[in-house]
Amino acid sequence: MVQLHENLDEFQDMDLEMYIVSKDTTEQQKELSIGIREYTGENSLPFISDPDFTLIDTMGMKDQDSAARGYGLLDTNGNVVFQTQNDHWGEEIEKTAAEIKKEYNKLTD
Repeated sequence: MVQLHENLDEFQDMDLEMYIVSKDTTEQQKELSIGIREYTGENSLPFISDPDFTLIDTMGMKDQDSAARGYGLLDTNGNVVFQTQNDHWGEEIEKTAAEIKKEYNKLTD
């Protein structure tokens, strides 16, 4: 997640609202958000707490009793455009950003 926050400029040319979704409680997410701010000097992206896996399941990102690591894109109507499960998306942030841009451009063309 730190890699994402350190590379947010990769997404500046897209009109996106970005969120971090997890099954963690809001209290756990607050601790993580504080840790990100302390590490990067910037505020974290907004978190969505999804302990019942409602959005996580809709995105196809449920992995047994947890959320799979990865990323995805919803259109303005809330439809899933794509999702990718990838434990190394942060380490591969350039590849991640390229895939998101490719799918985003399909929506805006």
